[in-house]
Amino acid sequence: MTDVRHSADDLGALATLFRSDQGGHEQVLLCQDRASGLKAVIAIHSTTLGPALGGTRFHAYASDEEAVLDALNLARGMSYKNALAGLDHGGGKAVIIGDPATVAEGGLKSEELLLAYGRAVASLGGRYVTACDVGTYVADMDVVARECSWTTGRSPEGGGAGDSSVLTSFGVFQGMRASAQHLWGEPTLRGRTVGVAGVGKVGHHLVDHLVEDGANVVITDVRAESVERVLAKHPQVKAVADSNRLIRADLDVYAPCALGGALDDETVAALTAKVVCGAANNQLAHPGVEKDLADRGILYAPDYVVNAGGVIQVADELHGFDFDRAKAKATKIFDTTLAIFRRAAADGIPPAVAADRLAEQRMAEARTA
Repeated sequence: MTDVRHSADDLGALATLFRSDQGGHEQVLLCQDRASGLKAVIAIHSTTLGPALGGTRFHAYASDEEAVLDALNLARGMSYKNALAGLDHGGGKAVIIGDPATVAEGGLKSEELLLAYGRAVASLGGRYVTACDVGTYVADMDVVARECSWTTGRSPEGGGAGDSSVLTSFGVFQGMRASAQHLWGEPTLRGRTVGVAGVGKVGHHLVDHLVEDGANVVITDVRAESVERVLAKHPQVKAVADSNRLIRADLDVYAPCALGGALDDETVAALTAKVVCGAANNQLAHPGVEKDLADRGILYAPDYVVNAGGVIQVADELHGFDFDRAKAKATKIFDTTLAIFRRAAADGIPPAVAADRLAEQRMAEARTA
């Protein structure tokens, strides 16, 4: 969806929920377990297409208000993502507030906390299906699943599909291929220079695809160990110190693969790339950025379209996971991305707006069916 981000000072959580165009959520659950330290927000935006599906983010938010606003925004994005991914799921998202490091490392995450979180999700009776997100991992979902059957993103040993970042990165690569097809006439990044900001769970898999395709890859990450892992595997990849240097490098494609809000006024003005296509959620920092990109002749592949491979993978777990079946569905991200570019060109609108309209059309059709 076209992202609209607010700070707590701009618009409170209740105002967002009840009185803004970004609201309309069906349910928001505030969860607390004092014994384990759990404080969480579960936001269900829509169940029009089916049970809400979305991951659990574990993050040390600056304020509780910020956490609620993030959950609302992410849940709405999942409704749009699931709709365009062709899934029979609505959108939901959860955030756990606090340091995601384990208790042994001075953080908050513990088995007791994850079990308490599982009980909170289970209390919704299947209206929300959870999975991994930033700060949570397959091992965490295995613990959550001990209290909640509506848990995906589990290990193969726990009955799940394992790491969903595998198909997330594959889907982003399909979106990038579609962008290349639309802009340069060939569905390949061979000979193109691609800058990847964030080479963590998803980004390092994306680099694998790009190198295999013959792209020239430049990376950056705030974690030195993540950069070192990629360079050890792919010595031909180059690294720069930070995102500010990356966006100003001579790029064909910019792939934001870290946290949201990566595309703000300063970034868009400095970008040299002709394509933006990455894995991060909610890349547009505020309304109007999508138009600024279009005005500069930069093709934007909507984030929630191209990064849907992960949710396709975890959704498949609910039917007895089959990797080939899930990968085949993720391959369709190429066609969906091209369809959005065609719709945008035909209607004279940015691709982000075209994607929103297509998602809203599917949800509206489901409501009237």
